[in-house]
Amino acid sequence: MRRNSWQDGVQETNCPILPGQNWTYSFQVKDQIGSFFYFPSLFLQKAAGGYGAIRVNNRVVIPVPFLRPYKEHDVLIGDWYNADHRDLRASLDVGGTLPKPDGILINGAGPNQTVIDFEPGFVYRLRISNVGLRTSLNFRIQDHWMLLVEVEGSYTVQQYYDSLDIHVGQSYSVLVTANTNQSSFYMIASCLYTSDQLAGVAIIHYPDSQGDPFGPFPPRPDSFDYLPSLWQARSIRWNLSVGAARPNPQGSYHYGSINISRTLVLENGVMEEENRRRYTVNGVSFVHPSTPLKLADYFQFTVPDTPLSASNPLLGTSVIDAPYKDFFHIIFQNPLETLQTWHLDGYNFFVVGMDYGVWNESMMEKYNMVDAISRSTVQVYPLSWTAILVKLDNYGIWNLRSQNAEKWYLGQELYLRVHGKENSPRDVSTRDEAPIPANVIMCGRLLNQTLVH
Repeated sequence: MRRNSWQDGVQETNCPILPGQNWTYSFQVKDQIGSFFYFPSLFLQKAAGGYGAIRVNNRVVIPVPFLRPYKEHDVLIGDWYNADHRDLRASLDVGGTLPKPDGILINGAGPNQTVIDFEPGFVYRLRISNVGLRTSLNFRIQDHWMLLVEVEGSYTVQQYYDSLDIHVGQSYSVLVTANTNQSSFYMIASCLYTSDQLAGVAIIHYPDSQGDPFGPFPPRPDSFDYLPSLWQARSIRWNLSVGAARPNPQGSYHYGSINISRTLVLENGVMEEENRRRYTVNGVSFVHPSTPLKLADYFQFTVPDTPLSASNPLLGTSVIDAPYKDFFHIIFQNPLETLQTWHLDGYNFFVVGMDYGVWNESMMEKYNMVDAISRSTVQVYPLSWTAILVKLDNYGIWNLRSQNAEKWYLGQELYLRVHGKENSPRDVSTRDEAPIPANVIMCGRLLNQTLVH
Protein backbone atom coordinates (compact mmCIF):
# COMPACT_ATOMS: atom_id res chain seq x y z
CA MET A 1 0.00 0.00 0.00
CA ARG A 2 2.11 2.84 -1.34
CA ARG A 3 2.34 6.13 0.62
CA ASN A 4 -0.69 5.36 2.75
CA SER A 5 -0.37 3.61 6.08
CA TRP A 6 -3.54 5.54 7.00
CA GLN A 7 -5.36 2.83 5.05
CA ASP A 8 -3.47 -0.20 6.39
CA GLY A 9 -6.30 -1.52 8.53
CA VAL A 10 -4.35 -2.71 11.58
CA GLN A 11 -4.81 -1.63 15.17
CA GLU A 12 -2.08 1.02 15.31
CA THR A 13 -3.03 2.78 12.07
CA ASN A 14 -6.82 2.64 12.15
CA CYS A 15 -9.42 2.89 14.90
CA PRO A 16 -11.89 0.00 14.93
CA ILE A 17 -14.98 0.28 12.75
CA LEU A 18 -17.69 0.06 15.41
CA PRO A 19 -21.15 -1.45 14.92
CA GLY A 20 -23.23 0.96 12.86
CA GLN A 21 -20.14 2.66 11.39
CA ASN A 22 -18.61 2.21 7.97
CA TRP A 23 -15.23 2.99 6.48
CA THR A 24 -14.23 3.31 2.84
CA TYR A 25 -10.66 2.37 1.99
CA SER A 26 -8.95 4.42 -0.71
CA PHE A 27 -5.51 3.41 -1.92
CA GLN A 28 -3.32 3.05 -5.00
CA VAL A 29 -2.05 -0.25 -6.37
CA LYS A 30 0.09 1.18 -9.17
CA ASP A 31 3.40 0.04 -7.68
CA GLN A 32 2.67 -3.67 -7.46
CA ILE A 33 1.04 -6.51 -9.35
CA GLY A 34 0.17 -9.96 -8.18
CA SER A 35 -1.95 -12.19 -5.95
CA PHE A 36 -3.07 -11.06 -2.51
CA PHE A 37 -6.03 -11.31 -0.12
CA TYR A 38 -7.89 -9.21 2.44
CA PHE A 39 -9.17 -10.22 5.88
CA PRO A 40 -10.45 -8.68 9.16
CA SER A 41 -7.44 -7.89 11.35
CA LEU A 42 -8.95 -7.54 14.85
CA PHE A 43 -9.74 -9.97 17.66
CA LEU A 44 -9.50 -13.24 15.67
CA GLN A 45 -12.46 -12.21 13.50
CA LYS A 46 -10.62 -13.85 10.61
CA ALA A 47 -11.72 -17.20 12.11
CA ALA A 48 -15.30 -16.32 11.14
CA GLY A 49 -14.39 -15.63 7.50
CA GLY A 50 -14.64 -12.23 5.88
CA TYR A 51 -11.59 -12.81 3.70
CA GLY A 52 -11.30 -12.70 -0.08
CA ALA A 53 -8.85 -12.57 -2.95
CA ILE A 54 -7.31 -9.45 -4.50
CA ARG A 55 -5.85 -9.53 -8.00
CA VAL A 56 -3.64 -6.69 -9.19
CA ASN A 57 -3.07 -7.03 -12.92
CA ASN A 58 -0.32 -5.70 -15.17
CA ARG A 59 -0.93 -2.53 -17.09
CA VAL A 60 -1.68 -3.37 -20.72
CA VAL A 61 1.62 -1.83 -21.87
CA ILE A 62 3.65 -4.30 -19.77
CA PRO A 63 3.77 -7.85 -21.14
CA VAL A 64 3.03 -10.78 -18.86
CA PRO A 65 5.96 -13.27 -18.92
CA PHE A 66 3.80 -16.23 -19.95
CA LEU A 67 1.01 -16.94 -22.38
CA ARG A 68 -2.24 -15.54 -21.11
CA PRO A 69 -4.19 -18.38 -19.45
CA TYR A 70 -7.60 -19.46 -20.63
CA LYS A 71 -9.11 -18.70 -17.20
CA GLU A 72 -8.00 -17.70 -13.71
CA HIS A 73 -9.27 -19.09 -10.41
CA ASP A 74 -8.69 -17.89 -6.85
CA VAL A 75 -8.02 -20.76 -4.44
CA LEU A 76 -8.26 -19.75 -0.78
CA ILE A 77 -7.08 -22.49 1.59
CA GLY A 78 -7.03 -22.40 5.36
CA ASP A 79 -7.73 -24.10 8.66
CA TRP A 80 -11.24 -24.00 10.14
CA TYR A 81 -12.50 -24.08 13.74
CA ASN A 82 -16.04 -25.04 14.68
CA ALA A 83 -15.84 -22.70 17.69
CA ASP A 84 -17.03 -19.12 17.40
CA HIS A 85 -14.18 -16.61 17.06
CA ARG A 86 -15.29 -14.96 20.32
CA ASP A 87 -14.90 -18.26 22.15
CA LEU A 88 -11.46 -18.79 20.63
CA ARG A 89 -10.45 -15.32 21.78
CA ALA A 90 -11.87 -15.87 25.27
CA SER A 91 -9.77 -19.01 25.60
CA LEU A 92 -6.61 -17.06 24.77
CA ASP A 93 -7.58 -14.30 27.19
CA VAL A 94 -7.56 -16.71 30.13
CA GLY A 95 -4.30 -18.43 29.28
CA GLY A 96 -5.38 -21.13 26.85
CA THR A 97 -4.18 -21.83 23.33
CA LEU A 98 -5.97 -22.36 20.06
CA PRO A 99 -7.20 -25.94 19.72
CA LYS A 100 -6.37 -28.13 16.77
CA PRO A 101 -8.38 -27.10 13.72
CA ASP A 102 -11.53 -29.05 12.94
CA GLY A 103 -10.98 -29.01 9.20
CA ILE A 104 -9.32 -27.46 6.17
CA LEU A 105 -11.45 -25.40 3.78
CA ILE A 106 -10.93 -24.62 0.11
CA ASN A 107 -12.78 -21.46 -0.94
CA GLY A 108 -14.78 -21.63 2.27
CA ALA A 109 -16.19 -25.07 1.54
CA GLY A 110 -15.76 -28.55 2.94
CA PRO A 111 -14.58 -31.74 1.21
CA ASN A 112 -15.54 -32.12 -2.47
CA GLN A 113 -17.77 -29.02 -2.37
CA THR A 114 -15.52 -26.74 -4.45
CA VAL A 115 -15.43 -27.79 -8.11
CA ILE A 116 -13.25 -26.14 -10.77
CA ASP A 117 -14.00 -26.99 -14.40
CA PHE A 118 -11.09 -27.67 -16.76
CA GLU A 119 -11.29 -27.89 -20.55
CA PRO A 120 -8.68 -30.24 -22.03
CA GLY A 121 -5.72 -28.58 -23.72
CA PHE A 122 -6.11 -25.22 -22.00
CA VAL A 123 -3.89 -23.54 -19.40
CA TYR A 124 -5.36 -22.20 -16.15
CA ARG A 125 -3.91 -19.80 -13.62
CA LEU A 126 -4.56 -20.63 -9.98
CA ARG A 127 -3.93 -17.89 -7.41
CA ILE A 128 -3.51 -19.77 -4.13
CA SER A 129 -3.47 -18.09 -0.70
CA ASN A 130 -3.30 -19.56 2.80
CA VAL A 131 -5.93 -17.50 4.62
CA GLY A 132 -6.00 -19.62 7.78
CA LEU A 133 -5.15 -18.80 11.38
CA ARG A 134 -2.02 -20.83 12.02
CA THR A 135 -1.67 -24.01 9.93
CA SER A 136 0.93 -24.49 7.21
CA LEU A 137 -0.53 -26.41 4.27
CA ASN A 138 0.81 -28.50 1.41
CA PHE A 139 -1.08 -27.90 -1.84
CA ARG A 140 -1.13 -30.36 -4.75
CA ILE A 141 -3.31 -31.58 -7.63
CA GLN A 142 -3.64 -35.24 -8.50
CA ASP A 143 -1.70 -36.11 -11.70
CA HIS A 144 -1.00 -32.45 -12.55
CA TRP A 145 2.16 -30.37 -12.32
CA MET A 146 2.14 -26.70 -11.33
CA LEU A 147 4.34 -24.10 -13.03
CA LEU A 148 5.12 -21.39 -10.45
CA VAL A 149 5.04 -17.93 -12.07
CA GLU A 150 4.38 -15.36 -9.32
CA VAL A 151 4.72 -14.92 -5.56
CA GLU A 152 3.11 -11.96 -3.74
CA GLY A 153 3.76 -9.43 -6.48
CA SER A 154 6.99 -10.80 -7.96
CA TYR A 155 7.41 -12.86 -11.10
CA THR A 156 9.50 -15.94 -10.42
CA VAL A 157 11.94 -18.05 -12.37
CA GLN A 158 9.46 -20.51 -13.86
CA GLN A 159 9.81 -23.99 -12.37
CA TYR A 160 7.50 -26.99 -12.09
CA TYR A 161 6.41 -28.36 -8.72
CA ASP A 162 4.27 -31.37 -7.86
CA SER A 163 3.31 -29.70 -4.57
CA LEU A 164 3.85 -26.39 -2.78
CA ASP A 165 4.22 -25.68 0.94
CA ILE A 166 2.13 -22.57 1.59
CA HIS A 167 2.44 -21.04 5.04
CA VAL A 168 -0.09 -18.76 6.74
CA GLY A 169 -0.45 -15.48 4.88
CA GLN A 170 1.47 -16.55 1.78
CA SER A 171 0.22 -16.39 -1.83
CA TYR A 172 1.42 -18.28 -4.91
CA SER A 173 0.34 -18.12 -8.53
CA VAL A 174 0.72 -21.21 -10.73
CA LEU A 175 -0.14 -22.30 -14.25
CA VAL A 176 -1.75 -25.72 -14.67
CA THR A 177 -2.25 -27.40 -18.04
CA ALA A 178 -5.46 -29.37 -18.46
CA ASN A 179 -3.89 -32.53 -19.83
CA THR A 180 -6.70 -35.08 -20.07
CA ASN A 181 -10.41 -35.46 -20.70
CA GLN A 182 -11.18 -38.76 -19.03
CA SER A 183 -11.61 -38.15 -15.34
CA SER A 184 -11.91 -35.82 -12.40
CA PHE A 185 -9.00 -35.19 -10.06
CA TYR A 186 -8.42 -34.26 -6.43
CA MET A 187 -7.08 -30.88 -5.38
CA ILE A 188 -5.64 -31.27 -1.88
CA ALA A 189 -4.56 -28.88 0.89
CA SER A 190 -3.26 -30.89 3.84
CA CYS A 191 -1.74 -29.99 7.21
CA LEU A 192 2.03 -29.81 7.60
CA TYR A 193 4.11 -30.40 10.74
CA THR A 194 1.34 -32.17 12.62
CA SER A 195 0.22 -35.74 13.16
CA ASP A 196 -3.30 -34.74 12.14
CA GLN A 197 -4.44 -36.10 8.77
CA LEU A 198 -6.73 -33.14 8.08
CA ALA A 199 -7.04 -32.16 4.43
CA GLY A 200 -9.17 -29.85 2.37
CA VAL A 201 -10.39 -31.46 -0.85
CA ALA A 202 -11.68 -29.83 -4.03
CA ILE A 203 -12.40 -31.35 -7.44
CA ILE A 204 -10.90 -30.62 -10.86
CA HIS A 205 -13.69 -31.63 -13.24
CA TYR A 206 -13.24 -32.44 -16.93
CA PRO A 207 -16.25 -32.44 -19.29
CA ASP A 208 -16.15 -36.17 -20.11
CA SER A 209 -15.53 -37.41 -16.58
CA GLN A 210 -18.15 -39.84 -15.34
CA GLY A 211 -18.04 -39.17 -11.62
CA ASP A 212 -15.83 -38.42 -8.68
CA PRO A 213 -12.05 -38.82 -8.82
CA PHE A 214 -10.71 -42.31 -8.25
CA GLY A 215 -7.55 -43.62 -6.71
CA PRO A 216 -5.82 -42.47 -3.52
CA PHE A 217 -5.04 -38.87 -2.69
CA PRO A 218 -1.64 -37.77 -3.98
CA PRO A 219 0.71 -38.42 -1.03
CA ARG A 220 1.58 -35.56 1.28
CA PRO A 221 5.16 -34.86 2.32
CA ASP A 222 6.59 -36.23 5.56
CA SER A 223 4.80 -34.16 8.18
CA PHE A 224 7.86 -33.55 10.35
CA ASP A 225 10.66 -33.33 7.78
CA TYR A 226 11.36 -29.63 7.31
CA LEU A 227 14.35 -30.07 5.01
CA PRO A 228 12.47 -30.60 1.71
CA SER A 229 10.36 -27.54 2.52
CA LEU A 230 13.52 -25.51 3.16
CA TRP A 231 14.99 -26.65 -0.16
CA GLN A 232 11.78 -25.73 -1.94
CA ALA A 233 11.78 -22.26 -0.38
CA ARG A 234 15.37 -21.69 -1.51
CA SER A 235 14.51 -22.79 -5.05
CA ILE A 236 11.99 -19.97 -5.53
CA ARG A 237 13.85 -17.12 -7.21
CA TRP A 238 13.19 -13.73 -8.79
CA ASN A 239 12.83 -13.54 -12.58
CA LEU A 240 15.39 -10.84 -13.45
CA SER A 241 14.49 -10.44 -17.11
CA VAL A 242 10.83 -9.41 -16.95
CA GLY A 243 8.92 -6.34 -15.86
CA ALA A 244 6.10 -6.40 -13.34
CA ALA A 245 4.49 -3.16 -12.17
CA ARG A 246 6.92 -1.18 -14.34
CA PRO A 247 8.30 -1.83 -17.84
CA ASN A 248 11.92 -2.08 -16.67
CA PRO A 249 13.02 -5.61 -15.73
CA GLN A 250 12.79 -6.67 -12.10
CA GLY A 251 16.52 -7.39 -12.23
CA SER A 252 17.34 -3.75 -12.95
CA TYR A 253 17.01 -3.20 -9.19
CA HIS A 254 20.36 -4.42 -7.85
CA TYR A 255 19.51 -4.92 -4.19
CA GLY A 256 22.78 -6.76 -3.60
CA SER A 257 24.86 -3.65 -4.24
CA ILE A 258 23.05 -1.34 -1.78
CA ASN A 259 24.84 -0.50 1.47
CA ILE A 260 23.06 -1.77 4.58
CA SER A 261 22.01 1.04 6.94
CA ARG A 262 21.11 -1.09 9.94
CA THR A 263 20.95 -4.73 10.99
CA LEU A 264 18.19 -6.00 13.29
CA VAL A 265 18.09 -9.47 14.82
CA LEU A 266 14.50 -10.15 15.88
CA GLU A 267 14.01 -13.22 18.04
CA ASN A 268 10.55 -14.56 18.80
CA GLY A 269 9.87 -15.93 22.27
CA VAL A 270 7.30 -16.85 24.90
CA MET A 271 6.55 -15.28 28.28
CA GLU A 272 4.07 -15.78 31.11
CA GLU A 273 2.09 -12.82 32.40
CA GLU A 274 -0.42 -13.42 35.20
CA ASN A 275 -0.69 -17.12 34.27
CA ARG A 276 -1.36 -16.23 30.68
CA ARG A 277 0.92 -17.10 27.82
CA ARG A 278 2.09 -14.25 25.63
CA TYR A 279 4.50 -14.05 22.69
CA THR A 280 7.42 -11.68 22.32
CA VAL A 281 9.84 -10.07 19.91
CA ASN A 282 13.24 -9.49 21.53
CA GLY A 283 11.69 -9.92 24.94
CA VAL A 284 8.81 -7.47 24.45
CA SER A 285 5.18 -8.51 24.08
CA PHE A 286 3.24 -5.80 22.26
CA VAL A 287 0.45 -4.01 24.14
CA HIS A 288 -1.85 -1.67 22.23
CA PRO A 289 -2.25 1.85 23.67
CA SER A 290 -5.72 3.39 23.72
CA THR A 291 -4.84 5.69 20.82
CA PRO A 292 -3.45 4.21 17.58
CA LEU A 293 0.21 5.08 17.02
CA LYS A 294 -0.51 6.66 13.65
CA LEU A 295 -3.04 9.09 15.12
CA ALA A 296 -0.87 9.80 18.16
CA ASP A 297 2.06 10.58 15.87
CA TYR A 298 -0.01 12.93 13.71
CA PHE A 299 -1.48 14.83 16.64
CA GLN A 300 1.92 14.99 18.41
CA PHE A 301 1.15 12.73 21.34
CA THR A 302 4.22 11.03 22.77
CA VAL A 303 4.85 7.58 21.30
CA PRO A 304 6.61 5.21 23.74
CA ASP A 305 9.91 3.98 22.32
CA THR A 306 10.52 0.57 23.93
CA PRO A 307 14.11 -0.66 23.73
CA LEU A 308 14.68 -3.18 20.98
CA SER A 309 15.73 -5.87 23.44
CA ALA A 310 15.13 -6.54 27.10
CA SER A 311 16.93 -8.72 29.64
CA ASN A 312 13.61 -9.98 31.01
CA PRO A 313 10.38 -10.38 29.03
CA LEU A 314 8.03 -7.44 29.49
CA LEU A 315 4.93 -5.79 28.10
CA GLY A 316 5.42 -2.73 25.94
CA THR A 317 4.64 -0.84 22.75
CA SER A 318 7.58 -1.60 20.46
CA VAL A 319 8.27 0.99 17.77
CA ILE A 320 11.47 1.04 15.72
CA ASP A 321 12.38 4.44 14.31
CA ALA A 322 13.62 4.06 10.75
CA PRO A 323 14.85 6.88 8.48
CA TYR A 324 13.02 7.13 5.18
CA LYS A 325 14.84 5.26 2.36
CA ASP A 326 17.23 3.43 4.68
CA PHE A 327 18.15 -0.13 3.68
CA PHE A 328 17.51 -2.57 6.54
CA HIS A 329 18.91 -6.04 7.08
CA ILE A 330 16.55 -8.04 9.31
CA ILE A 331 17.22 -11.51 10.69
CA PHE A 332 14.29 -13.45 12.12
CA GLN A 333 15.74 -15.87 14.67
CA ASN A 334 13.47 -18.70 15.79
CA PRO A 335 14.68 -20.56 18.92
CA LEU A 336 11.42 -22.50 19.25
CA GLU A 337 10.45 -25.89 17.86
CA THR A 338 7.49 -24.53 15.91
CA LEU A 339 7.52 -22.80 12.53
CA GLN A 340 7.06 -19.02 12.47
CA THR A 341 5.62 -16.87 9.68
CA TRP A 342 6.37 -13.14 9.51
CA HIS A 343 4.68 -10.41 7.48
CA LEU A 344 5.65 -6.77 6.90
CA ASP A 345 2.89 -4.39 5.83
CA GLY A 346 3.67 -1.77 3.20
CA TYR A 347 6.68 -3.51 1.70
CA ASN A 348 8.10 -6.40 -0.21
CA PHE A 349 11.50 -7.63 0.96
CA PHE A 350 14.22 -9.86 -0.47
CA VAL A 351 14.56 -13.26 1.21
CA VAL A 352 18.34 -13.59 0.94
CA GLY A 353 18.96 -16.53 3.27
CA MET A 354 17.50 -19.17 5.56
CA ASP A 355 19.07 -22.06 7.40
CA TYR A 356 19.13 -24.07 10.62
CA GLY A 357 20.94 -22.87 13.73
CA VAL A 358 21.76 -19.46 15.18
CA TRP A 359 22.56 -16.67 12.75
CA ASN A 360 25.93 -14.91 12.79
CA GLU A 361 27.63 -12.55 10.37
CA SER A 362 29.50 -15.34 8.61
CA MET A 363 26.13 -16.53 7.26
CA MET A 364 26.05 -13.47 4.99
CA GLU A 365 28.68 -15.07 2.77
CA LYS A 366 26.03 -17.54 1.60
CA TYR A 367 23.30 -14.97 0.94
CA ASN A 368 21.61 -14.84 -2.46
CA MET A 369 22.45 -11.29 -3.50
CA VAL A 370 21.35 -11.67 -7.13
CA ASP A 371 17.89 -13.18 -7.58
CA ALA A 372 16.35 -13.71 -4.13
CA ILE A 373 12.56 -13.69 -4.25
CA SER A 374 10.85 -10.43 -3.29
CA ARG A 375 7.74 -10.99 -1.17
CA SER A 376 5.93 -9.75 1.95
CA THR A 377 5.46 -12.94 4.02
CA VAL A 378 8.20 -15.41 4.92
CA GLN A 379 8.56 -18.54 7.03
CA VAL A 380 11.22 -19.27 9.65
CA TYR A 381 11.72 -22.96 10.30
CA PRO A 382 12.10 -24.34 13.85
CA LEU A 383 15.47 -23.67 15.49
CA SER A 384 16.38 -21.66 12.40
CA TRP A 385 16.80 -18.19 10.96
CA THR A 386 15.65 -16.27 7.90
CA ALA A 387 17.32 -13.08 6.63
CA ILE A 388 15.70 -10.35 4.55
CA LEU A 389 16.77 -7.05 3.00
CA VAL A 390 14.25 -4.23 2.64
CA LYS A 391 14.40 -0.71 1.22
CA LEU A 392 12.31 1.54 3.49
CA ASP A 393 10.93 3.65 0.67
CA ASN A 394 7.34 3.75 1.92
CA TYR A 395 6.61 6.55 4.40
CA GLY A 396 4.43 5.84 7.41
CA ILE A 397 3.94 3.51 10.38
CA TRP A 398 3.98 -0.14 9.30
CA ASN A 399 3.18 -3.35 11.13
CA LEU A 400 5.72 -6.20 11.35
CA ARG A 401 4.00 -9.25 12.85
CA SER A 402 3.58 -12.95 13.20
CA GLN A 403 0.99 -14.23 10.75
CA ASN A 404 0.03 -16.91 13.26
CA ALA A 405 -3.22 -15.43 14.60
CA GLU A 406 -2.66 -16.68 18.15
CA LYS A 407 0.86 -15.25 18.37
CA TRP A 408 -0.19 -11.97 16.75
CA TYR A 409 -3.13 -11.54 19.13
CA LEU A 410 -0.88 -12.28 22.12
CA GLY A 411 1.83 -9.77 21.34
CA GLN A 412 4.25 -11.01 18.65
CA GLU A 413 4.43 -7.82 16.63
CA LEU A 414 6.03 -4.39 16.45
CA TYR A 415 5.85 -1.30 14.27
CA LEU A 416 8.33 0.47 12.01
CA ARG A 417 7.99 4.24 12.01
CA VAL A 418 9.50 5.25 8.67
CA HIS A 419 9.97 9.02 8.60
CA GLY A 420 12.04 11.88 7.26
CA LYS A 421 13.50 14.97 8.88
CA GLU A 422 10.25 16.91 9.24
CA ASN A 423 9.49 18.34 12.69
CA SER A 424 5.86 17.28 12.41
CA PRO A 425 4.07 14.55 10.43
CA ARG A 426 1.84 17.33 9.12
CA ASP A 427 4.84 18.73 7.25
CA VAL A 428 5.41 15.60 5.16
CA SER A 429 5.15 16.19 1.42
CA THR A 430 2.15 14.54 -0.22
CA ARG A 431 4.67 13.14 -2.70
CA ASP A 432 5.97 10.94 0.13
CA GLU A 433 2.80 10.26 2.12
CA ALA A 434 -0.89 10.76 1.45
CA PRO A 435 -2.62 13.21 3.82
CA ILE A 436 -4.77 12.05 6.70
CA PRO A 437 -8.09 10.93 5.14
CA ALA A 438 -11.15 13.11 5.63
CA ASN A 439 -13.14 10.12 6.89
CA VAL A 440 -10.60 9.08 9.52
CA ILE A 441 -12.20 7.42 12.56
CA MET A 442 -11.14 8.84 15.94
CA CYS A 443 -10.79 6.84 19.16
CA GLY A 444 -8.89 6.70 22.45
CA ARG A 445 -7.61 10.08 23.64
CA LEU A 446 -8.59 11.53 20.26
CA LEU A 447 -12.20 10.38 20.36
CA ASN A 448 -13.52 13.96 20.29
CA GLN A 449 -10.72 15.39 18.15
CA THR A 450 -11.81 17.51 15.20
CA LEU A 451 -9.83 17.11 11.99
CA VAL A 452 -8.83 20.45 10.47
CA HIS A 453 -7.16 20.37 7.06
